[in-house]
Amino acid sequence: MATTTGPTLAEIEAARGRIGGLARVTPVYSSEALSRMSRRPVLLKAENLQRTGSFKIRGAVNRIAALTDEQRAAGVVTASAGNHGQAVALAAREAGVKATVFMPEDAPMAKVDATRSYGADVVLTGEGFDEANVAAQARVEAGAIFIHAFEDEIVIAGQGTVGLEIAEQVGELEAVVVPIGGGGLASGISLALSELRPEVKIVGVQAESCAPFAGDGEPGHTIADGIAVKVPGELTRRILDDRLDRVVTVSDPEIAQAIVLLLERVKLVVEGAGAASVAALLGGKVPGEGPALALLSGGNIDATLLIEIARHGLTQAGRFLVVRTRLEDRPGALARLLGLIAGERVNVLSVEHHREGMDLPVTGTEVELTLSMRDDEHCDELLARLAEWGYSTERLS
Repeated sequence: MATTTGPTLAEIEAARGRIGGLARVTPVYSSEALSRMSRRPVLLKAENLQRTGSFKIRGAVNRIAALTDEQRAAGVVTASAGNHGQAVALAAREAGVKATVFMPEDAPMAKVDATRSYGADVVLTGEGFDEANVAAQARVEAGAIFIHAFEDEIVIAGQGTVGLEIAEQVGELEAVVVPIGGGGLASGISLALSELRPEVKIVGVQAESCAPFAGDGEPGHTIADGIAVKVPGELTRRILDDRLDRVVTVSDPEIAQAIVLLLERVKLVVEGAGAASVAALLGGKVPGEGPALALLSGGNIDATLLIEIARHGLTQAGRFLVVRTRLEDRPGALARLLGLIAGERVNVLSVEHHREGMDLPVTGTEVELTLSMRDDEHCDELLARLAEWGYSTERLS
């Protein structure tokens, strides 16, 4: 393989033949809801439904298939934010190769547990992918073969098989939107599509708090842990500088909104990195009005994070209302308020009394209510009714 241009189309085609026994062809879905919100036809390539829950299995299987007998006996080691580790673990197990995976200490437990379940030894170390990557090098020095998550042409060729499928599955297409961490997926897809569908624009998307390809400031924390790579590869940067049409960024709130919409309207569970492509389309950050395909790169989201994101997203959409008001601390006062609220077809989720440490009348109490609402309009209607009933309120959400 060439060391400056990445894998050829023929090498990507050959990779498809090698990975077919383990990786699956993932579906492409249309979404009326997302199309309406984005004001253009939106298609979804569901790599979240791939084996191990992400596209990473493609590159991992291709790379391990290329090992010599001597290398297989030495075992493999890798560093991963989670998805690549799972893929290497499964691919190694199926090939009868011992695997060790270095992961960040705060990696989602769903990814850690899955990697262990595939038979790999997991070592938790460092704050993020880059620190885990450094730690993994010591094992390489001891003789194990390092499987890089993106800075490897054989891995990139495996990821490029996604591009082959898109070219075959989709007719009219103006743009493909691909999440970028280290750049392996975007590199493979752009290499394949630039040969097969040169008219299609390739747009990369990064989390705005960790966007080295976009050249945005110092990296920070993001809920899109799968693309939180501080230092991209030299090979992938060369490829993407040549093949990518543009890079855009999305915020964590935009990613959270996309996760909730995919869950509620499309019935797909997608992690932060995978939802970044949809967030870019919803935010109007991808030029054009023609059909756009969002690559849902993975679905391995920790359940506790998913709950937090769902609550945040529902609150932003006006589905939860938290409001404070004051009452006379006497029998029947709270029951009267709750009865009036129930009459507006509102469900009360929780009630908290605040008395101590507050500037209240001797016989007064403050009540904080968490309410389940239909939407923002319903929230506004209830707040107006509370004012009509004589309750002074403070909206907290």
